[in-house]
Amino acid sequence: AALPQQKQQRLDDLHLDLLLVVSAASPLPDGYVPILDIVVGEYEMDERCAAKCLQMIKDCREAGMGLPMICSAYRTQEYQEMLYNDKVARVMQAEWISHDDALVKAAAVVAVPGTSEHQTGLAVDIMDENYPYLDEGQENTEAQVWLMEHAPDYGFILRYPPDASDITGIIYEPWHYRYVGEKFAKEIAKRGLTLEEYVAWRRGRL
Repeated sequence: AALPQQKQQRLDDLHLDLLLVVSAASPLPDGYVPILDIVVGEYEMDERCAAKCLQMIKDCREAGMGLPMICSAYRTQEYQEMLYNDKVARVMQAEWISHDDALVKAAAVVAVPGTSEHQTGLAVDIMDENYPYLDEGQENTEAQVWLMEHAPDYGFILRYPPDASDITGIIYEPWHYRYVGEKFAKEIAKRGLTLEEYVAWRRGRL
């Protein structure tokens, strides 16, 4: 049954859609199409966070904390398919395993098409130009140290924190930030939760 108009409006005002969990266990809803805006150059994000992402990067640079730069933002289904298939091929070649095993192993690093946060337009990968590698070494760069502390002020969270891959299904990525809005980001950071845990907590399941 439809909710009363006033109650539905209150729920809409909370922007609960920003808490959308997209993962292997929770694929992107059918027909999901974000309204995009340019962040910088060819990179686009959901119009609600594009300007905030750019401001966060500018403020980090102005604080003299490294040289943060975007290396991935919104991705189309086709682009995600290309990334995933390329990773599967490289895993097979490097580890001499079957295609089926490579599909599983690749999915821990590159999301299966339709299950990537980048397809929501709410996720962004940021690296420090002084360390242009997407590995755990990013966590020690000046840019990531600053971003991990200040991202919630701009509505972003570190989406895949350390020691949480059993919950998120994704390896630790100290470069992947997800926009959820300032209110939710600050609460998630304060409680030290993953997005999955926070959503479950809000639903009263923890």
